[in-house]
Amino acid sequence: MDKYDPIIAVLLSEKVLDESRAQALVNWHVATGESLLSIVRRELSLDEEQSAKVVAAAHNMEFVNLSPEMIDPMVAHLISQEVANRYSAIPMRKQGHELMVAMSSPLNLRARDEIELKTGYKVIPVAATPQAVHQAIRYHFDVTNLTKQTIASMRLKGDAADDGKSTAGKSDRLFDADNDPVTRLVASIIQGGIDARASDIHIEPQESDLRVRYRVDGLLRRAINIPASAQREVISQLKVLADMDISERRVPQDGHITVRREDREYDLRVSSLPAVDGEKIVLRILDKHAGRWSLDRVVTSAQDNKRIRDLVANPYGMILLTGPTGCGKTTTLYSVLQLVNTPERNIVTVEDPVEYRLPGITQVQVKPAAGVTFASTLRSILRQDPNVILIGEIRDLETAEIAVSAALTGHLVLSTLHTNDAAGAVSRLVSIGIAPFLVASSLLGVVAQRLVRTLCPKCRELCISAEEDRKLIGGLPVATERLYRGKGCPNCNGSGYQGRKSIYEILCVSPAIKRMIVEGRSDAVIKEQAIGEGMRTLQMSALDEVRSGVTTIDEIVRVVDVKGG
Repeated sequence: MDKYDPIIAVLLSEKVLDESRAQALVNWHVATGESLLSIVRRELSLDEEQSAKVVAAAHNMEFVNLSPEMIDPMVAHLISQEVANRYSAIPMRKQGHELMVAMSSPLNLRARDEIELKTGYKVIPVAATPQAVHQAIRYHFDVTNLTKQTIASMRLKGDAADDGKSTAGKSDRLFDADNDPVTRLVASIIQGGIDARASDIHIEPQESDLRVRYRVDGLLRRAINIPASAQREVISQLKVLADMDISERRVPQDGHITVRREDREYDLRVSSLPAVDGEKIVLRILDKHAGRWSLDRVVTSAQDNKRIRDLVANPYGMILLTGPTGCGKTTTLYSVLQLVNTPERNIVTVEDPVEYRLPGITQVQVKPAAGVTFASTLRSILRQDPNVILIGEIRDLETAEIAVSAALTGHLVLSTLHTNDAAGAVSRLVSIGIAPFLVASSLLGVVAQRLVRTLCPKCRELCISAEEDRKLIGGLPVATERLYRGKGCPNCNGSGYQGRKSIYEILCVSPAIKRMIVEGRSDAVIKEQAIGEGMRTLQMSALDEVRSGVTTIDEIVRVVDVKGG
């Protein structure tokens, strides 16, 4: 075999081989009949670029040092981002009826066939490194760049928002590449929110433009601004997808969209609110992946996990979760439901609204306008022979009375209250109108909860605690306490944080605490007794997370009242 075979020529030019080693590989190929490409792959440790060049040379393909600027933006979107990611491929340019596609696996015939089927062009594969292809995909399908490209191609159709016609197909086709510009714009906003791990997408009319913000890890983050000229079409498109009345702009509306993104299904709860500059739309993103409801994943502290399991092990009684809106109470409640969800139990929930569908559990959504309230639904539920009842929230005396009665008559009742700490739930129930002795008899325990942002693993670094930090929290034992902070990097969008975790304050109602409740003791006295019995306060739990390097002092000060004890 000529040593100047394309594969050998590439390796010589890359200085991976010298002449003698190259000849040895060729001799091995001649002697064994094994393909030269297989020998090279086995014998040489090639980096991504060298491997791609060798594959290209072996199959008479072009290799490119791919960069985002080399790609025609309009051509890139001939396929969807899902297809691009699945096959690590992105169209570069068109030549007549041929489509040049940069691929990290250019020999993947299935990928080439699917791209040809979706685009109608003959695919000419071009080899590139996986890193370069993924970088190009991220760039061209990034929500900001995609929106700019879409807006540039939009041809607004006058008063399209008024004619009541949808520019989209079904909501499950939202991410199709052949949709028109408005649909692609809406799809880019939604998929950008999903990719950013946002819990909510805010689409807010301003005087000069339409502002899009994502709530990531509990904080709103600016995404893009859309020209005001596209506002009505974007809002109308969202309302059509959510089965809302696009002709009604004077009253709030609610809707629902289901989308698939990279083989995962998401529910989007859509809410519209008329405002001075137009309708504001908020989309709550709900991931339907059931694996998230594992108690071990939600309550990662071994001590807190055991205390919750011990509470739930009781056959009857009431367990309350407390905390502000958006602190993760629903997630914790659902993880508890999954824990007790066995074929032997009849579990019924009454919620407003039902956020996630749980298999094996009967879920009821309240509809006050139709007379379906928490109280009326609970009365019906009690006639359905339940073992476990989840009440979305105890809001009034009637609901509280039914919940307490159910807990005292052999049912395990789970619900939520809005109080600052665990002990505060006792006085809250009494203030609603429940007699102290009934609270003491029915209540098993109270779990107060908060969500703290966790440090980004890519840019977390050691730092020395400052004197003012030690004074602020009064908990760090020595001046040289080693803590961590997030420096900020592209992985966390410069915030220093990525993801959130729950911290808990779990008050178990012991015989001593029961007596205190009946005697009408204050929240502070009950809390002191619970601490004496081993309860960790929210402040203690937060400080443990700081010491373990999970989060920062700044974050716990933002979330927890560290001065409150």
